[in-house]
Amino acid sequence: MRKLSASNLVAAINQLDKNRAYNYVNPRTKGLIRIVGIELPEGPIRIKRWDPSKNQIESQQNVENISSEMIWRIANAFVQNHPINFDRILGGSYNTRSVLESLLAHTPEFYFCYPGRIENKGGQSSIKHGHKHLMWRPEMPHRIGILEEAKTDITISEIPVQEAYYDSLVLLDNEFEAEEIDIEVQRRHAQIQIALYFIGKQLNFRTWIAQNDKGILYQNKRIGEYDGVISSLGDEKLMSGWSDAVQAALLIDCIWFKNGKLMPAVMEIEHSTGVTSGLSRMKNFKDKFPPYPTRYVIVAPDEIRDKVIKEANKPQFRDLDTRYFTYSAVEELYALCQRRKIQGITEEFLDCYMEPILN
Repeated sequence: MRKLSASNLVAAINQLDKNRAYNYVNPRTKGLIRIVGIELPEGPIRIKRWDPSKNQIESQQNVENISSEMIWRIANAFVQNHPINFDRILGGSYNTRSVLESLLAHTPEFYFCYPGRIENKGGQSSIKHGHKHLMWRPEMPHRIGILEEAKTDITISEIPVQEAYYDSLVLLDNEFEAEEIDIEVQRRHAQIQIALYFIGKQLNFRTWIAQNDKGILYQNKRIGEYDGVISSLGDEKLMSGWSDAVQAALLIDCIWFKNGKLMPAVMEIEHSTGVTSGLSRMKNFKDKFPPYPTRYVIVAPDEIRDKVIKEANKPQFRDLDTRYFTYSAVEELYALCQRRKIQGITEEFLDCYMEPILN
């Protein structure tokens, strides 16, 4: 299924006429919007907005930015033919969110709509008129520069979004290969590693955590001491007899094993754009291990999708048939494990979350 990126949204808005003013989707909002400038490929988008009904004029207004970060958050939320609510996605952040919504709605592939809303009161459910949403419909483009409503019979249950929670975490000074890596990058890397461990535990996998990361303190306990974390990779039944492969795997961020016979996934976490190092490490392991069915996975933020796909499709990495496990997908599955304690499912369940990206 096609996925959107920030560059897709920015490119679409870049096609709009810069010499005209645009209305908001909400007809009660009397303001106007003009595009001042766009930085390709991922923004920011510079705009002016003013309200003639309040005697405001364009020339007196400041230029404002629609940030790349906000554009990425919206791009990641879109699924074809599924309505999204900007306020819910952005949690009330970004005071230009309605501007981005309106500009997108003027591009051919985006429609505004009002899906039904399930309301629960006193144990009774009823369907009410819904709030304004935007829908991506690439198969039915409308004329550029106009607002078009999509009639839909979709009904939305507005349950709270699942969130992943991380408890107390302490990093070690020598935990990562890079000596001057940003502390928040270290922390985010460790959080995702912890999430992968708990997902694996819920699915009855044994987990290898990179040798240099086992000292991470989580809930006042070293992660290497957690139940199901493999202490010596060479002692794992599937790896016995393959010493070169064991050496190649020691610094791989996370490997899942099951029943001494299966290896559901080999995973490298890449927080920044340095995707090549993770692919190289998995490739080195694959070349030293006999042909074996598994998933080679890059775990990375949603916003570096283009970089992950580009690097994974380079000739030297194509035989990995890399999967992309976005941070948002990791935390969606982690939250599900936290809340529902899922069990009794097969490892193929992972394929719902790990996206094949080989072109």
